[in-house]
Amino acid sequence: MTEKDYNSQQRKSKTMKKQEFVNPKIESALSKKEEIKKNETIKENDSKEENKENKIVQEENLKKEVKEDKKEEKIENKKDKQKKEIPKKEEAVINAKSLPLSTKDCASICRFINHKSIDKSIEDLEDVLNFKRVIPMKKGFPHKKGKGVMAGKYHTKSVIQFIKMLKELKANSNVNGLENPIIIEAIANRASMPYGRFGRIRRKRTHIKIKSRDKTKINKKDTKRE
Repeated sequence: MTEKDYNSQQRKSKTMKKQEFVNPKIESALSKKEEIKKNETIKENDSKEENKENKIVQEENLKKEVKEDKKEEKIENKKDKQKKEIPKKEEAVINAKSLPLSTKDCASICRFINHKSIDKSIEDLEDVLNFKRVIPMKKGFPHKKGKGVMAGKYHTKSVIQFIKMLKELKANSNVNGLENPIIIEAIANRASMPYGRFGRIRRKRTHIKIKSRDKTKINKKDTKRE
């Protein structure tokens, strides 16, 4: 055996040189494979991004279509509502419940208003507020001046409430399409009277109902005088 065979450092250096020496063809083949893999991964990523973008675009288009369909449905519903004619009523009614007014005073005002047009009744009540006219009463009240008036009173508190109600009745009659409304019914009924403080006095409460109808559609039984 020679000394060369026993030198371990020389053996290591030889093996390292063998490992370092690689065929250039193999290196080129490996580099090509790596490039192909990189290109494939890039293409896959690009395709995924394109698919995501396409999905987003499709979703947006669907949302737009849904919104357009809803708008069209709303427009159609509006047209249908406009086409549907609301049946016009022949009468206009107003009800007031539990008003803090005297039933006797309200009944006298109802008699004063009944079988008159709404505009004329409002004018007459405004004259009462200005003390130009008196509401006729039955028994137990002092005499007042005026044609066909024995006893009378002004009833300012209840007259103000009646004017408000008549204006609302006029609005209701306009909505129902009554051209020349006339009051057919004017009724005042006693409501449940609550006790006042300490339960000694009972407060005044009344229900009032006023009904109007067009002059052309009034029967002879409904009106005795106009």
